Amino acid sequence: MPAFAIIVPCRLESTRFPRKLLHPIKGKPLVLWVAERITAQAPDYPLWFAVDHPLLAECLEGAGFRAIMTDAGHQSGTDRIAEANRTVRASFVLNVQADEPLVTGAQLQALAKLIQGECPMATLATPFKRVLDFYNTNQVKVVMSQNGRALYFSRSRMPYSRDLGLTVDDAWVAANPCYKHLGLYAYRADFLEKFVRLAPGKLEQIEKLEQLRVLENGYPIAIAVSEDATIGVDTPEDAKKFEELLG
Repeated sequence: MPAFAIIVPCRLESTRFPRKLLHPIKGKPLVLWVAERITAQAPDYPLWFAVDHPLLAECLEGAGFRAIMTDAGHQSGTDRIAEANRTVRASFVLNVQADEPLVTGAQLQALAKLIQGECPMATLATPFKRVLDFYNTNQVKVVMSQNGRALYFSRSRMPYSRDLGLTVDDAWVAANPCYKHLGLYAYRADFLEKFVRLAPGKLEQIEKLEQLRVLENGYPIAIAVSEDATIGVDTPEDAKKFEELLG
């Protein structure tokens, strides 16, 4: 039984970007860019992919990665990870999103450290640099307490400047506690099982953010700030940006 494992939840269909994990970027499916990045950045952690479709399993296993078939009916990535960990049996699970191809070893080490603390779940944030990104509803915002606990996640801009309203600029965003939530998590194994028994929360269903289920049920989420650049591929435009970064 490994102390730590990385489990990546993979869903074939995506509302904003159909079958994005199989979308070719420089001839390679997005999910394989993620798999190779994790392997390079965190070679000491066992890596598994929790998939919902044979096409994803074939893609990953054909490239030498391990895939676990999970129930296609799961409503969240955390539900999928919990099912997979009944096979993996790790004490602590690190969750990298399958559409985050720029995860770093430093980020995963930060999560591993956080999850060994008081909170049953941990995640990361990074400062916004541009007001355009701060207003983008596809880029999730998080506000946190002074002792490193998440207070709320939203697609709306937070915090909102009452004095400046819509006139905030890049400088204001960079100078204030405006944080983008990164799609990286860590869980204690026992908490994963608690999570899947919780009913979806009202705020979770409104915002379509599963981490709100945790806060709505009174569980704390530890959070740390990462300065490492990242990109989440949520749309075809994001895929183009990633391809451009590759050169």
